[in-house]
Amino acid sequence: MPTPFHLAINVTDLAAARRFYGAVLGCREGRSTDTWVDFDFFGHQLSLHLGEPFASAPTGKVAGKNVPMPHFGVVLGHADWRKLADRLQDAGIDWILAPSVRFEGEPGEQWTMFFRDPSGNPIEIKGVRDMAGVFASAT
Repeated sequence: MPTPFHLAINVTDLAAARRFYGAVLGCREGRSTDTWVDFDFFGHQLSLHLGEPFASAPTGKVAGKNVPMPHFGVVLGHADWRKLADRLQDAGIDWILAPSVRFEGEPGEQWTMFFRDPSGNPIEIKGVRDMAGVFASAT
């Protein structure tokens, strides 16, 4: 894996964020204070700070549906993506875009799902059968 990225975003409630990122997404908690908490977000460092979440608007187009921009997320292997999709479904997640496949049979074939954390931060999780195809294009 390339070196991990670090992303710091705001959340409105650390307890709700801990439940969501920890119990629902299955991310391991790291350091924290009374105003922020770090998570191992699928091998990357996600720092959640108390504050006003970033503004987003449904201006992106994915699978014919408007999705919030900006958003963040991660690319997983398909088997891990499927397990997470099932876990989120069981948790009763409110989907922006329910788990689905895009570019089926084409270069860059991927599965995707969009949802929000309890503070409204939009997240996209992608799944691929082969990580070498993450940057594939039809041209």
